[in-house]
Amino acid sequence: MSESRRGLLFGVAAYTMWGAFPLYWPLLKPAGAMEILAHRVLWSAVVMGLLVVALRRRAAFAAILRDRRRLLILSGAAAVISVNWLTYIWAVNHDRVVESSLGYFINPLVSVLMGIVVLGERLRREQWVAVAVAVVAVGVLTIDYGQVPWVALVLACSFGTYGLAKKVAGVGAVESLSFETVVIAPVAAAYLGWLISHGDSTFAGEGVGHALLLASTGLVTAIPLICFGAAATRIPLVTLGLLQYLAPVFQFALGVWWFHEAMPVGRWLGFVLVWLALALFTVEAWRHRRRQLRLVAETSAA
Repeated sequence: MSESRRGLLFGVAAYTMWGAFPLYWPLLKPAGAMEILAHRVLWSAVVMGLLVVALRRRAAFAAILRDRRRLLILSGAAAVISVNWLTYIWAVNHDRVVESSLGYFINPLVSVLMGIVVLGERLRREQWVAVAVAVVAVGVLTIDYGQVPWVALVLACSFGTYGLAKKVAGVGAVESLSFETVVIAPVAAAYLGWLISHGDSTFAGEGVGHALLLASTGLVTAIPLICFGAAATRIPLVTLGLLQYLAPVFQFALGVWWFHEAMPVGRWLGFVLVWLALALFTVEAWRHRRRQLRLVAETSAA
């Protein structure tokens, strides 16, 4: 099997697992979203720490601790990914799977806007059209829901901020997530200790199966990340960018056809507009990349 084909399979596996998360988090009930998040942080810190050792990334991890700028950026990333994880777990366990998928559909467009505000990047005309269509879509969905789709916006903005922080920090995926989970692990441990002291922890009170499921949150976090890392080194970024839509597509399908969440006409219209915006955005990005490659080829030939 070629490396590119292997990379494609790794990418599909990563985004499929992320897309299937709505089937996993409800299994952890009766634990609440905060308790699930705390366990996810602690067990992820353990698993990621073992990966740092197994993959010989200890030097790269130690380099983060010596770099004050990266340390601060990744500490901020740890805070926003905690907000993202908590919101997503809460939403899935409160029948908001479809709205969660919306957050990850619009995330690429939110990331583009953040590039303008924070990095001073400039949008091309077609990108502005895509963003405008997405804004109209959010307006339509606000009318349909009767309120701003805050779950989707929190997910999109937190994950967009997280991605921006990771881009600026320029640290490998394994060592950066290891650092992020280690940073927030004391807070997670303190919260679990508080639950235990008040007799509200479900870890030991719901049977061995429940305890093992909570402990599995570390592996559930790490395995898709490993697959993603394997894909990122084997396939072009354009291909990887297209694969990212698999996760919200699976989440949307699960919300509509597995969890049977309501989809009135207004909501369908809003989602169709979002998909139109993404189509415009993706086609424009693909054409722009082709133009850039053509220019590079012509320059090299000259």
